[in-house]
Amino acid sequence: MDRPAALDPAPADGRRDDLVSELVRPLVSRPHATQRLFCFPYAGGGISVFRGWAAALPDEVEPWAIQLPGREDRIGTPPFQRMSDVLNALVPAIIPRLDRPFAFFGHSMGAVVALELARTLGRLESGSPEWLFVSGRVPPQAMEAADPPLHQRSDAELVELLRSWRATPEAVLADRELMALLLPVVRADLAVIETHTFTGGAPLGCPITAFGGTEDNAAPSVLERWGELTDNRFDLRMFPGGHFFVNSAREAVVAAVAAGLVQAAAARVG
Repeated sequence: MDRPAALDPAPADGRRDDLVSELVRPLVSRPHATQRLFCFPYAGGGISVFRGWAAALPDEVEPWAIQLPGREDRIGTPPFQRMSDVLNALVPAIIPRLDRPFAFFGHSMGAVVALELARTLGRLESGSPEWLFVSGRVPPQAMEAADPPLHQRSDAELVELLRSWRATPEAVLADRELMALLLPVVRADLAVIETHTFTGGAPLGCPITAFGGTEDNAAPSVLERWGELTDNRFDLRMFPGGHFFVNSAREAVVAAVAAGLVQAAAARVG
């Protein structure tokens, strides 16, 4: 199983603070917020995916986003290629920020990372999200492997894959210099997912809400299987659009997340 190694004690020289600021970043500071929402982007994406979310969320929610290496302002840092590396970095980075109730939202690759981080935190008895929002991804127990794996395909084939996803502007796809920066990150992110082996275990104790796109490839009947991973409530919401409905239907997606967070807060106070 692809699992994180034993975690080392927190460094005493401030390196953990650097790790937090690099990997886990607030979209806006809300010192009096009662909840935190941690957002996990899709393959090749960074915190800019969630630009505009803060203004659409209640003031009681402080949104944070995950910035993995290799993208945006971390373009010069080698990207992770295994889920174990992602989790080994994220666990010590995020734990110091779990000092108030929290929830996870992840789209596509981010949905799987958010799930595995929630499972890992549970095994470590380091906290559990109040809600898990998984978007644009079939559950890991229902994933079918591509043959050959996407991360092993040629650059030209990856460009066509990005084009089919309809999230990367054609001007970017045609720019060789930009693609020389983007493709290694996309390839590494795909490797994170495709080399990861999902294993069963205790279901999460928090509600799970799955989001799907009406024009995406994931059928609602398959998305419903996210419900197998919780012993709490499960909901499925469908939005107009293809795989990147998280962008095209952003207002509706954020509103659905906000509604779940309000329910979580209400349940917490009784």
